[in-house]
Amino acid sequence: MLILRLVWESFRFAFNALRMNLMRTVLSFLGVTIGIFAIISVLTLVDSLQRSINNSLNFLGADNIILQKWPYQFGGSTYPWWKYYQRPYPDYEEFKYLQANLVNHDGLAIYAYKTNVTAKIESNSSSGLNMIGVSHGYKDINDLQLQSGRYFSIQETENASNVALIGQRAALDLFPFQTPVGKIIKVRGAKFMVIGVIEEEGEALLDTPSNDDNILIPYKTLSKFYLVSKYRGLGSAINIKGMEDDPGQERLEGELAGMMRKKRGLKPKEENNFAMNRPEAFATFLGQMFAVLNLAGWIIGSFSILVGGFGIANIMFVSVRERTNIIGIQKSLGAKNNFILYQFLFESIFLSLFGGGFGILLVYLLTFVDLGSLELIMSLKNIVIGLSVSGVIGVISGIVPAGLAARMDPVIAIRS
Repeated sequence: MLILRLVWESFRFAFNALRMNLMRTVLSFLGVTIGIFAIISVLTLVDSLQRSINNSLNFLGADNIILQKWPYQFGGSTYPWWKYYQRPYPDYEEFKYLQANLVNHDGLAIYAYKTNVTAKIESNSSSGLNMIGVSHGYKDINDLQLQSGRYFSIQETENASNVALIGQRAALDLFPFQTPVGKIIKVRGAKFMVIGVIEEEGEALLDTPSNDDNILIPYKTLSKFYLVSKYRGLGSAINIKGMEDDPGQERLEGELAGMMRKKRGLKPKEENNFAMNRPEAFATFLGQMFAVLNLAGWIIGSFSILVGGFGIANIMFVSVRERTNIIGIQKSLGAKNNFILYQFLFESIFLSLFGGGFGILLVYLLTFVDLGSLELIMSLKNIVIGLSVSGVIGVISGIVPAGLAARMDPVIAIRS
């Protein structure tokens, strides 16, 4: 109880000292405020970017392998497009072959799409849409959620039926005052019955296909209206979902490569004429860039915090000098060294915490700024980081002045 009472009294002395010198207090913690604002704003921005980008890549599915003609490449090296230009696209025959023989997977689907199509109904139209032809397993692999209606049946996908699932933009443009399910739309003069409406996804940060702008039809139906082949036309891709007990999808990748080489008759010394792309490779590449941004934020913020720490230390030395006489009186009345130490140390910590808290408040206000598709969200982790850094700076800045005050001789201090 005695220790708690001493701590409480030290807290009161420190708070009153800060309150009596309000202008000096504000000017002292501005450096810490700027530093914490720089660090936490960068951390918040990076976290928000990562969250938004991951959401943008969700349409490809997590832990999937996408069999395509063109490989992904990230970084500054030259992309050898001429090397991949003569490669064939995966086709429906290869999809059926994989579907019948591939073992290490939890589902696969083939898809192809045509961009910039226009859907019409009477006097209403919606342009700039993507028409995507998909096989029956597309829904499960890409976690497609429907707002209303149903998904394609197996019969509809195999029989190339003229049925469609439409995104939110097409639904609002074509059917502003009625339910789309069961209605007929026209694309390139062909009629399609709307059997479902896809849930709204919102605008994506990256320029990735959003289901809000998509019209999904059976893959074979798309082939009736557009050329989809190995070497010409739209070109297809096969999305294969990995198994949970296959970390890194190593078994799937090995089996898939072997089966595709066998199907395409490649000799042992020949290179693969197909690409097995992983959506998370882009996220990994961006993660490295975000790590650099985090480091830059810490470096920039550290300089500001360093200046703020020196400012707080300077103010604490001044405060000790101003209150030397009071320190002598307190010690002559029986105040322990710890009491004097806590008194000035708490003052330094409060100064730093006030500055850090104000910097965090500024970042929080920044989250209300409209940045379009990027939504800034301050996490509890970043708040804890900001307050922790502020507390540490307060301890470092105040420990030396507080120690000098605690070791003062009471007689010399009173005479001063």
